[in-house]
Amino acid sequence: MSRRPYVREMSKTTWYMRNGRYRVYVLRELSSFLVAFYTFLVIYALSVLAAGSAVQWNSFLASQQGVGMIIFHGLALLYFLFYQTFPWFKLAPKAMPIQVGENKVADSKIIGAHYVAWIVVTAFIFWLAGVI
Repeated sequence: MSRRPYVREMSKTTWYMRNGRYRVYVLRELSSFLVAFYTFLVIYALSVLAAGSAVQWNSFLASQQGVGMIIFHGLALLYFLFYQTFPWFKLAPKAMPIQVGENKVADSKIIGAHYVAWIVVTAFIFWLAGVI
């Protein structure tokens, strides 16, 4: 009798292609590279701003206004919205179920409250920045 358990063969490079949930998981994990890029971009922008040279700051702003960077930032925004923000709000009722008396608050109300809070905080930040 063999003591070695059966081990199902699985590809080490394409395991995530077998199931849609695995693909979404890998795409969500890949967003860490975008977060790292934006972190370094903000650190670089702060170092250029701290240097105090208006010429360098204006050239940095001009580099961010190129067509390629605008497309990249737009795609990154969509990526974050569809793979981070919307799923996070969808999970909110499971992470924080609210009970009022004997009844649970409907999931749609909790999700809606999160969207309303998101809009309010965004509007406040835009107001602070002088956009609105």
